[in-house]
Amino acid sequence: MSRKTGPPPGTARLVFREMTDEDLDAIAGLLGDPDVMRYYPRPKDRSEARGWIEWNQDLYRREGFGLWVIALRETGEFVGDCGLTPQEVEGTVDVEVGYHVRADLQGHGYATEAAAACRDHARDVLGIARLIAIIHPDNVPSQRVAEKIGLSHERDTVYATGPARVYAAWLR
Repeated sequence: MSRKTGPPPGTARLVFREMTDEDLDAIAGLLGDPDVMRYYPRPKDRSEARGWIEWNQDLYRREGFGLWVIALRETGEFVGDCGLTPQEVEGTVDVEVGYHVRADLQGHGYATEAAAACRDHARDVLGIARLIAIIHPDNVPSQRVAEKIGLSHERDTVYATGPARVYAAWLR
């Protein structure tokens, strides 16, 4: 059953929208960037970026949420993606907040701003009780984002891509 709600309303600096096929160049550039993907097994190629868009479009239909494109409110410039996805960790499915910001735009607080909006959307609109983030142990900047939006390190585990730290918070 779909809980179609659309993306969060946005923030002072960012807007959210669903990914479309027209985003392939931007998503391929983001997920193909070795700096952005340094904590993943490898950058994604164009075909995998297309699959990423299709996966999110399927999530929008099935769940009513997914990762959304984030763009600068003033100019519409592509910043990255951020949103909510169901993830299974050690046999339990939780909703994860995830985020990728272009390497040249990192360090400006966009990931924190977008992730906080997604956290609020998960709690206030979708009624999600628990939110997680699955983060590579060496990805300190992502861990800081999770902590800034109220998630705490819960445990270390092995995830599909290797070692991971699970950050979590009860939203209600």
